[in-house]
Amino acid sequence: MLENDLDLLRNAAILAGKIAMRFYQKNPTYWDKGDGQGPVSEADLEIDKMLFEYLSNARSNYGFLSEEAENNTDRNNTKNTFIIDPIDGTRSFLNGHENFATSIAVACNGIIQDAVVYLPAKDLLYDAKKGEGSRLNGVQIHAGKNTNINGARILASESQNNPKLWKNTPPPIERHFRSSLAYRLCLVAEGRFDGMMTLRPTWEWDVAAGHLICTEAGCEVKTQGGKDPQYNSEVPKINGMIAGNSILVDKLLGYIK
Repeated sequence: MLENDLDLLRNAAILAGKIAMRFYQKNPTYWDKGDGQGPVSEADLEIDKMLFEYLSNARSNYGFLSEEAENNTDRNNTKNTFIIDPIDGTRSFLNGHENFATSIAVACNGIIQDAVVYLPAKDLLYDAKKGEGSRLNGVQIHAGKNTNINGARILASESQNNPKLWKNTPPPIERHFRSSLAYRLCLVAEGRFDGMMTLRPTWEWDVAAGHLICTEAGCEVKTQGGKDPQYNSEVPKINGMIAGNSILVDKLLGYIK
């Protein structure tokens, strides 16, 4: 047995990446999950199966929450739970783009303790352990310090421009986009962007690992209601997410209706 959870997550993510790259740019079979959930591919399911077996064998007493697995409420009775997205950014993956990731986190009583986000097509591995900082390929990373909302470089989807979301007008930001929410959070942790936001109910598996990587790099991470996200909920959704340095997050929250 590996001594600590973070080593376990790193190894699991690298194994997942090897599976993803077997299918990458080779027209994998996929279908739509319905109800606005988007596509799922044969690669997603193979990775999910491998991760369940690999992680469960190592930590049989941990719960398991994954985008591609049935929601087993037994996890709500465990102290520790794996929260997993086998491929975050499946559309990007299917289109042959590089911006997809495997996202794996461990929550202890609702708080993320260990996290890995791995982008195999870019060979980027982000990881964090609570209280020990965040790293990219083993090198410590830190969030940016820009507090000026005017022209702030924020990762967000085009739908965030909807005036119905804002008290008066949308904030005067410079909007950028990446398909993977996990990768967006890591880019903010790395200081390449000032912040990220998604103002819609957000599945826990999309943001759990990125949340810890962000906070350990010096970011503040809040729901769109200004609260601290909690994980391993019975219904595993979070009320949106905003991340960046604390001053910039407060300014963005001030615009929200």
